[in-house]
This record gives sequence, structure tokens and C-alpha cells, in this order.
Amino acid sequence: MLTILWRPAPNALTTPKSYRIQAVPRSTDGYDEMAADISAEQPIYSAETVKGLAPLMMEWIQRRMINGSQVTFPESFSFHVSFTGKLDSPDAPLPEGNDLLQVNVRVSQPFVKEIRHKAKLERLPATEKAPVIISAEDTLLKLNAVLNPAGVLLLTGNDLAADPQSAGSVVIEGTRNGSAVQTRLLRVGPSEIMLMPDIPAQDNSWNNEYTVTVNARYSEHGTPRTGTCSRKLRTPLLINGLAFETGPGILSGETDAPTARLSSGTASASELLRIQALVDSRTGQLTLRLLDMQEGGRAGAAVAVTVDGDYELPGFSGSAVQSLTIAVENLAGLISLTRDNYSGRLVDVLDVRIE
Repeated sequence: MLTILWRPAPNALTTPKSYRIQAVPRSTDGYDEMAADISAEQPIYSAETVKGLAPLMMEWIQRRMINGSQVTFPESFSFHVSFTGKLDSPDAPLPEGNDLLQVNVRVSQPFVKEIRHKAKLERLPATEKAPVIISAEDTLLKLNAVLNPAGVLLLTGNDLAADPQSAGSVVIEGTRNGSAVQTRLLRVGPSEIMLMPDIPAQDNSWNNEYTVTVNARYSEHGTPRTGTCSRKLRTPLLINGLAFETGPGILSGETDAPTARLSSGTASASELLRIQALVDSRTGQLTLRLLDMQEGGRAGAAVAVTVDGDYELPGFSGSAVQSLTIAVENLAGLISLTRDNYSGRLVDVLDVRIE
């Protein structure tokens, strides 16, 4: 039996420096490999027969789900559908959008336990020298993972460049669309790069999620090396007033519809503040709360979100914003985005302007 390969890889989210355990696939297998293996173990089935049946099984699962069934294979996988969005009334029509209907696949615990019981692990050497971005901080707001068009972005890490001439390039890319090679580099060195960001526009105002990548070459004829910050950066969202016909999208990723919107609020003056989505790693419960602009600073009361709908978030002590009402339109999507892409904590900066 072959082993499952892994290697230590730098973890850019921890201080002091640590390493995550990165799985390394031996190969990407599909119908051909499955047919050959099953035929070798069960000679009464030819590889051609198995290969022909496998797509038919997938089509059968898809057809059953289209016809409204849940498909469950005991002790392996379960396939079911779910919906995103909300209705304003019981008789309201379904919202439009390609992402209304979701397909979900769950793996059974017996299936997982068997793999854990039988698997043997094999360590590989650490990866070759390449840029490692440990943190990306806006020096004006003094916040990590914030991409401020009016600020200066400081990247810190290891092997970002051997010297300014070998810096290569820094690229900021939207997770939905748009990419820009950075030209306003203020400082370049092995452990840090400072720049005034040029931020490419994306399709929708709520698509405020970006990646930053450093491309470096360590010698004149060396192979180019690439390192991407493991944390996604988010730009502040401009909120003009707190009375909306359709509220601005917030706390969203690359999708063509936001997971949540700011629907209303009360404020006595303009203010820069933050909104946090937090997923409990044990229970999966999502909470929302308002924060000031300092990590570990003032915070409003946390509000639990259980279904799609409107939630009023109270302001924090001393804030000009008394409350904000958030319309959660895709709770499942917001939980998935927060848990999978932001390690359970997603924060947006809100630039609320009151005339």
C-alpha cells in the first residue's frame, strides 16, 4: 500500500513562525484509473465495462437529484440539494440567480475513519526557496489583510527578494476579476516590500476581495519563484448614507450576488468602523458584531444568525453609529466563505458617510 505524502509549509497566519501540514497528492485519478484497478481486482469485470458504468452512475445521481431525491450510499457519501436566498413573504416568487440551488456532498464518518485507520503517512522535504508572505498590513489603518486605496501596503515575510533589482513583480488580483502589476514600490527587500497599491476594479461593489502575489528571481539567470499571501485582502466599503432602496453588499466574496447587505441604520455622524462575521469552530454558529478600528478594541454586542433575514447590530461605546441592520441573504454561503476562506473570522471595513 502506498503512503499519503505531506510536507511542512510555512504558515503565514501565525506569529511566531510555524508550519502547516500540507498534503501532496501523488496523482489526480479518474475513470481510467478506477476502471483499471477494479478490473485487476475483479477480473469478471473488464476495464471497459467499469469505465462505461462509472459515468452512468454519476448521471444517475444527477438525475435523481434533479427529480428531487436525496442520494445516500451507506457508510460513504450523501448527495442533497439546498437553497440560498430569502423570501419577503410566504407567497413571494423565488429570487432569480444561477446560485439559488446548491448541491452538497457529505462524507460519512465510517468512510473517514477507515481512511484514517489504514493510511500511512510519508514526510517530504520542505519546499524549495520561494517568496513567503507572512503578513500584509495597511500602514495607515494599522490593520492586517486590509487593502486601502488611500494607504500604504506593507508586506513582510521571507525571501521576498534578494535585492531591489531582483524583486521581480508584485501583483494584486481580484478574486472575481481584474489584475494589476504594482508599479509604486516604496521599499523592496528580502523581508519586506512596501508599496502604494493600485487596486483593479471588480464587477460588483461587494467584490472587495483580493490576493497579493510576489514574483522573485534570486539570481540573474535563476528560475522565477512565486509566493501568494495565504490571507485574502479586503478593501474598505464606501457606505453613502444609511437609507437605501437596495442596500450595499457586504461580507461577500467573488459571487455575483452578495451573501449579506446593509439594509438600514442610524448614525449621528460619519465613521470608519468594522463588521465581523465569526463562525464557532465547534458548533458552526455564525455571529455578527460591530467593531472599532483597533484590534482588541471596542465592540458591540454579538448577534447570532440562525436563518436568512434581518439582524440589528448595536453600536459600541462611543460610536457615532448607534446601530446597523444587516440583511443576511445567503447564510450557508456566508458561513462557508468565513470558515473556509478566512479561518472562521471575516471582517469588512465600512466607511459610513453621513451628510
